[in-house]
Amino acid sequence: MARLFVKAPLAILAEGAAGGLVIEGGRIVELVAAGAEPAAPVDETFDASRHVVLPGLVNTHHHFYQTLTRAHPQAIDKPLFPWLQALYPIWARLDPDAFRLSVRLALTELLMSGCTTAADHHYLFPKGLENAIDIEAEEAATLGMRVTLCRGSMNLSEKDGGLPPDSVVQDEDTILADSERLIAKYHDLSEGAMIRIALAPCSPFSVTKSLMIKSAELAEKADCRLHTHLGETEDENAYCERLFGHRPLDYLEEVGWLGPRTWLAHGVHFTTEECARLGRHKVGICHCATSNALLASGFCPVEKLVAAGSPVGLGVDGSASNDASNLMEEARHALLVGRLRTGSAAAVTARDVLRWGTEGSAACLGRSDIGRIAVGRQSDLAFFLLDDLRFSGAHDPVAALVQCGASRADRVMVRGDWRVEDGMPVGVDVSRLRAEHGAAAKRFG
Repeated sequence: MARLFVKAPLAILAEGAAGGLVIEGGRIVELVAAGAEPAAPVDETFDASRHVVLPGLVNTHHHFYQTLTRAHPQAIDKPLFPWLQALYPIWARLDPDAFRLSVRLALTELLMSGCTTAADHHYLFPKGLENAIDIEAEEAATLGMRVTLCRGSMNLSEKDGGLPPDSVVQDEDTILADSERLIAKYHDLSEGAMIRIALAPCSPFSVTKSLMIKSAELAEKADCRLHTHLGETEDENAYCERLFGHRPLDYLEEVGWLGPRTWLAHGVHFTTEECARLGRHKVGICHCATSNALLASGFCPVEKLVAAGSPVGLGVDGSASNDASNLMEEARHALLVGRLRTGSAAAVTARDVLRWGTEGSAACLGRSDIGRIAVGRQSDLAFFLLDDLRFSGAHDPVAALVQCGASRADRVMVRGDWRVEDGMPVGVDVSRLRAEHGAAAKRFG
C-alpha cells in the first residue's frame, strides 16, 4: 500500500503533528513532529505548507431532500409548527428523480465545505419513494462519502392528530420491516465503515408510542443507533405535556431511549436538571445553531450539556431551515450563538466548535475511528487555504477558519482518497448538477 506524507501544514488541529502526518491504507499511521521526517520511506509527498488541516467534519443531522425547498415563500419567516404545516403538502410531491438530485446536491455541498461524514434523517415516504434510503446509499457511494442513514418514520398523520398529511406516513409494520431490510443490507459495524443505518422516528408528535418502543428494541438487537428530534421548541414541550402528561425527556425515558445509543437533534429546551440527566445517560446532542436561529426556536444550552458529559456534535439541519448545507459555516454560527447565549466571549472558542464538529459529532454517531487526527484513525481530512482577502492579517490560522468565515475547503480526503481537489468535487459536474437540481426544484414552487 502506498504511503503518503502530508508535509509541513501551515497549521493542523492535532497534537504532535506540526511536521505533518503519514497515511497508508486509508488510515493515519504516523504523526510527524515539527522539523522531523517520517520514520519510514514514503511513496508520495503532498506539500501542505499553505493549508490548515482539520479532521474531516462530521454532520450529525440533515434532511437532504429539503435542498429542493430553500427559502420557500410559503414557509419563510415562520416558526417550526407553521413552517412544517406549510411545507408538508409540498414535500408530499417528492419523487425518486427529484429526491436523487436533492441528495446528490446536499452531499456535494457538504463535501465542498470540508465534511467527510454525514447523517441524514429521512422520514418522508410518499408513494413511489419507498426506496429513498437506497437512493441515498447509492449517491453517497458514488461521491465516496461516509454516511449514517437514519431510517426515519412517521405513522401519525393529520387524521390522527399529527402534522403530516396522510400521503407521507406509513404503518408500523411497513416501517419496521423496511428498517430490518436496510439494516441487513447496509449496516456495517466494522472499522472504517462507509455506511451505517440508524433508526429515527421523526418526533414525539409524528409517531406512536409503540413505534418508539419497537424501534428501540430493534436498535438494541441490531446494534444500531437511535435518533429523533427533541426539545426543539416550547410548542413541542406543551404538546408532550398535553398528550403524555410529562415533558419530552420523561417520554424518552418511558419508551426506552434514554441511553448512549441515542443522539438527539436540537435539544434547545432542556432544563438544567434535564441536561444533567442527559449527561448521566451519555445521550448525544446535535447542535443546529443556524436552524434554531432562523426558526427562532431558541438557544441550545451546549455548555451545560458538555459539562454534564453529553457528547455534543454539529448539524446543519435541513436546507429549508438553514438554508445551506455547509458545516464550516455551521461551526461559525455555533461560536456566535454560543457567545450570545452565555454572554461570555471566552465561553465558546473556535477550537471548541471545531471539536464539536469533528470528535463530538463522531461520538454522537458512535464512531471512534473518525473525528480526530491520530494514529489509527481513518484518514478523513479537510484542507483549507487562507488566501482570500478575509483571512489577510489573521495570526491564528485555526481560529481564523471560524472567525474569518471559511466556507469552502481546497481539498478533502476520505479514507485516503482525494474527494475534493482545488475546491471542486472529484467526478462531479457542478454546473450540470446546479442546472438539473434547479430545474427539479421549480416543480416544488
